[in-house]
This record gives sequence, C-alpha cells and structure tokens, in this order.
Amino acid sequence: MRILLAEDDRIIADGLGRSLRQTGYAVDWVANGTDADNALLTGTYDLVILDLGLPKMSGLDVLRRLRTRKSKVPVLILTALDGTTDRVKGLDLGADDYMAKPFELPELEARVRALTRRSTGTTPVIQCGALSFDQTDRCALLNGEMLELSARELGLLEILMSRPGRLVSKNQLVEHLCGWGEEVSHNAIEVYMHRLRKKLESSGVTITTVRGLGYCFEKSTQEPKF
Repeated sequence: MRILLAEDDRIIADGLGRSLRQTGYAVDWVANGTDADNALLTGTYDLVILDLGLPKMSGLDVLRRLRTRKSKVPVLILTALDGTTDRVKGLDLGADDYMAKPFELPELEARVRALTRRSTGTTPVIQCGALSFDQTDRCALLNGEMLELSARELGLLEILMSRPGRLVSKNQLVEHLCGWGEEVSHNAIEVYMHRLRKKLESSGVTITTVRGLGYCFEKSTQEPKF
C-alpha cells in the first residue's frame, strides 16, 4: 500500500511516516499543497493523508482539484482548526474521514487501516486456507501461529493475497512497497519473494513466477504440510 502524506509540520510527518513504514506501508511526504497536487497528478496512491493548513495551496484546494479529476482515492484530512466549518467543507468536497490535531497515533493508524480496507473491498482478515493476513494487527498467521516476516515481506504478502489469481508485476510491487528516495530493484524484489516463499512452504499456497511479467498468488493443488 502506498500513501501520500501531505503535512507541513516536519516533526509530525517524520513520526507518522516512520510508524507507517514500520508496518509495511510505502510513504511519500510533501510539505505543501502545490507538491501534493503535483504528486497526485503524476503518482498512484492507495490513500492520502491531507493536512488542511498547507502552504502554497490549501488542503481544501488540493482535495477539490483531486475530486474534480474524478479520483476516488481515499482521503483522510487532518486539521488543527478549532471549528467544524473546515471539517464540514472537507467532507463535502469528498474526504472520507478526518482527525483533529493533536491526535493519538494508534487511532490514526486504525483509521488508515479502515480506509485502505474499504478502498480495496477486503475484509480485516484475508484468508487462504491455513494462511491468513490480519490487516488490523498487520501480521500473517499460518495455522494460527504468527509468521516472522519483515516489513517488506508483509507488504509483498498483503499485495498478493489481496489479488488472488491475478498477475502482479514487479513494477507494481515496487510502486506499492517503496516511497520516494527508497531504492528497491527488481533483483531485491526477487530476494524478498524467495524468502517469503520459504516461509510459506507448508501453507498450501503458491506464488507462481510468470517469467518477464510478474507473480501470481494462488492456492496450491497439493495438500499443506503439517
């Protein structure tokens, strides 16, 4: 999942970005409305966290321009304003949720999870045989036991399990896993995929490589090993 974080307060942006990356999200950060608008014109995101009080172009104008382009990407607005007027304006312009500053990080993360689940149409727990991915707790379980996966491996598994039977290209994986300034090559994707496959050997699922195209996640025809 890739998130655009539009926040002019560097301390808030650093803390929020670090927390989201640790749970497997790719995060791009911009500090003003003009850059946010440009990023949304040229990039593809699963969620936008949008501060209303941005310099150069207000968050409301960014949101207005986004919805004018018929984009349906979920938007969580942040506001430090005391009144409800701007919150109402944001919701009327097409925002999906809002939070007032200061906010508790666990609550914001829960709202992020809810919005990304809603946008992809997935349930909190994605199940495939003995393997499940809990999008609330950001963990994978095999036969009820938690798998030890890195943030990159968790991200790969989530993308693949949310698209069962569908081809996912390496470029799509890089796009969803990596934010700006993060260098992840196709070779690195292959390494992460190899490690993930090793940890899923007894799960009863397979990740098939379609040479030159990408990967496909599907339930194995063989019985899982216990």
